[in-house]
Amino acid sequence: MRLFVAIDLDEPIRQKIVRFVEGVAGFAPDVRWMKPEALHLTLKFIGEFPEPRLEELKAALAGIKSSAFDISFSGIGFFPTSKAARVFWVGVHADERLPKLATVVDDAVAKLGVEREARTYTPHLTLARAGSGRPSSGKEDKPNNRFQKLRERLEKMPPPDFGTMTAREFYLYQSKLSPRGSEYTKLERFAFSE
Repeated sequence: MRLFVAIDLDEPIRQKIVRFVEGVAGFAPDVRWMKPEALHLTLKFIGEFPEPRLEELKAALAGIKSSAFDISFSGIGFFPTSKAARVFWVGVHADERLPKLATVVDDAVAKLGVEREARTYTPHLTLARAGSGRPSSGKEDKPNNRFQKLRERLEKMPPPDFGTMTAREFYLYQSKLSPRGSEYTKLERFAFSE
């Protein structure tokens, strides 16, 4: 099973992002845009996990404590750089509880043998990918023009603000790869318990 842990978006924020994407997607037709229902804020990508141990994983995640906190979605950018972009993203802004939650999730699943994150948690909401979007050995960091027209268009616009929501829960998702792109299914909801 290919799994990850994420916070889902409130519907009003999702709809504002969808309208924004509808307005700019034509400026980058050669990239893979995320489906509206697939928009989420990843806390931890687990990857392949043995299905027989799924209940063990759910129990580990159920023990995580957090209080509700606000998350704002505004601004946009590119990873790794705007001229060698593989990912187009929306900025995510929250207090220390968001990175703390990501660290606690990472710690919980590491106890089950899942590899820990090597990099510091950088919250963002992926809107589009060129290629896999994953870091490479450097060959893909050469300048490319897949996002060039989009970058030029965005430079003429004010930074977008999609609003603020209160996070009260997170989910364990399954990701199934298909020719139409990844399909995500919520397997379990974990409400914040503090």
